[in-house]
Amino acid sequence: MAEQRVTRRQRTRPSHSRTSPRIRHLTPPGTRPGSPTATRLRTAVRRRPARPEQLDRRTVRTAALLVVVLTAGAYLPSPLYPRYQQLFGFDDLGMTMIFAMFALVSGPALLLGGPAADRVGHQPVLRLSLLLAAAGSCCFALADATPWLFAGRVAQALALGAATGAAQALITTHRHPAARIGGPLFASLAFTVGTAAGPALAGLLAEHAPGPLLTPFLLHLLLLGWVWCRLRTTVPVALAPGRTRARWRPTRPRIPADLRPLFLVAGLNGFLAWAVLGIYLALVPALLVRALGTDDAALTGAVLAAVLICSLVAQLAATRRGTTGAQQLGVALLGGSLLLLALSGASSLALTLAAAVPAGVGHGLAFSGAARAVDARTPDGQRAGIGAALHLLFYLGSGAPAVVVGILTIWVPLATAVTWISWGAVGPAALLVLATGRLARPSRNCRVPTPG
Repeated sequence: MAEQRVTRRQRTRPSHSRTSPRIRHLTPPGTRPGSPTATRLRTAVRRRPARPEQLDRRTVRTAALLVVVLTAGAYLPSPLYPRYQQLFGFDDLGMTMIFAMFALVSGPALLLGGPAADRVGHQPVLRLSLLLAAAGSCCFALADATPWLFAGRVAQALALGAATGAAQALITTHRHPAARIGGPLFASLAFTVGTAAGPALAGLLAEHAPGPLLTPFLLHLLLLGWVWCRLRTTVPVALAPGRTRARWRPTRPRIPADLRPLFLVAGLNGFLAWAVLGIYLALVPALLVRALGTDDAALTGAVLAAVLICSLVAQLAATRRGTTGAQQLGVALLGGSLLLLALSGASSLALTLAAAVPAGVGHGLAFSGAARAVDARTPDGQRAGIGAALHLLFYLGSGAPAVVVGILTIWVPLATAVTWISWGAVGPAALLVLATGRLARPSRNCRVPTPG
């Protein structure tokens, strides 16, 4: 019996020796390996917090996902506007005003949300944006008259406007410096992916799913709930190191004096990029209906998504090009697209679609180049505010031309109004190409002092 007891003890010893050195180090003297105390310590070690780089990756993914979902929700109604127009009976001016309501309301939200995120933290602002986005989708899902559409656009504008600065700051701050795609470009890609996914998804569901004006927004509500759950576990509540939570009050973002010339030119380049894209988002659905005699939402969504896919490819290709060269080439392509659209009279579907290709490529180059150029000169602790101010120009660009076109349709047809706008923007595009090169010229000529 004694030999058997010795054998059993020898067999059980290796199981204790397999305990990790860290657990043995943390176990108080006299604690038995199988006791409840040892079990709790072992569980605590196994549930140790993730490494900082893992938390950074999760934060970046959640912030990018939030941008994609919010942007997709803002552009979900784009291929559905012809159906809303037939259902509720509003004219071209009403349609463009609904589309432009986003840009008009997102401006104040951007100016308030960006500085608020810098002072009170990113998570409270992002949570508020998700609630506003859910309210916007509910308005569209329950819409039985035109005022519901305006209310939905207001809620969507407030949601994306409040989240833009905070989300971009999170992506830029927590993105690893050695990542192949830097933080500013990664944020720009997230915005573009959402802008492309919204019309494509809404058009597909409107044609092949029950409840064409209800299903897209119910799906968006589910995605918002998913992002809400991820936000609670992956985005830090505390402010960045060295910053303390302060009482927030409405303030305007302050642009440093040495950054203002670059900020102005980059902002105008982005304004033009989103203005051209806004023209296509507002024009293509109506042209498809009038040229083909069909309101196929899936086709409309696919055409709009194709323009944004060109932008995505251009943004990825722009990683090998400097910010100045990317902006100059992008604005030149945008000017060429406007010229082609003006020469065609905005009445030929084939030429409009052909002009959409350089518009998409130019949008990607100018938009990403402008965002990267400003971010490279932005001081730490001001990324949310300055990023929000920059996107204010972008959003105004996406909505202002639609408002002007809608007003002009009171006196002239839609195609004529778009032609006038296109001719009017060709000249400023050429000036922006020269201004961008002029701004970068001093930095090329300055000499870097050599040591010694």
